Amino acid sequence: MSAPVKSLYWEVFPSMATQRVYCTPVLWAGRLYVLGGCSENGLPLDSAEVLDLENQRWCELPPLPTARAGASAVVVGDQLMVMGGMDAQQSPLASVEVYHPDEGKWERKTGLGQPSMGITTLENDGKVYALGGMGADTTPQASVRLYEPTKDQWLPLTSMPTPRYGAFSFLHGNKIYVLEADKTFFFLSDLSDGKVYALGGMGADTTPQASVRLYEPTKDQWLPLTSMPTPRYGAFSFLHGNKIYVIFFPYTIKQNQTILCLIYTTILTYY
Repeated sequence: MSAPVKSLYWEVFPSMATQRVYCTPVLWAGRLYVLGGCSENGLPLDSAEVLDLENQRWCELPPLPTARAGASAVVVGDQLMVMGGMDAQQSPLASVEVYHPDEGKWERKTGLGQPSMGITTLENDGKVYALGGMGADTTPQASVRLYEPTKDQWLPLTSMPTPRYGAFSFLHGNKIYVLEADKTFFFLSDLSDGKVYALGGMGADTTPQASVRLYEPTKDQWLPLTSMPTPRYGAFSFLHGNKIYVIFFPYTIKQNQTILCLIYTTILTYY
């Protein structure tokens, strides 16, 4: 980031209208789309919202054809694609759907060959890569799949050496980088200068952390930055302009349920 460290600060953005956890956020054309997730009762949601980052206003979108939590989403061309995730029976989904913003409607597409939740996805040259995930047996997957929108077709690619679930991936040059999911922090990459940010996470005592660290690949060095005002684990972050946005999901575990449920949601930006 170009701003000096002394000018860094955090700002609270408006909360979403619908409380949710395990939702799927996607940044697209200056707007933040939030798809599906789990309700306070532990059930998957079909609701979708979009935040205009400039005006800081949320709007509701047409509901997803399939309620899902823990899904993956990616922008491809002029469409927003969502895939996989978990249904009401906590079983992984193979279904794929795309949203057409100009028409304000969803469309079903060819599903994944293998039901998966916690997939990591990215787009390159108009095609979508779907890496890893977790199946019904809760075993991480090593599969890599390529989607060709013009053919509405998924093609299998060479599997990853290590099965991964909920991993972090990004493109740099002609390479796909996949970082192991870890409770200690969540990643954010800045492809403009090749830097990687590690924000928050969970400490050895399972306490959420507020630390922010910057990795300089040219120096092979981690540098501390201004901490977040609230410790957090399992949040979602993205870069937009010269700001880091973090969607914060404070959790509580409801009795007799294995799904973590949302109490409230805030969005922070870091300058």
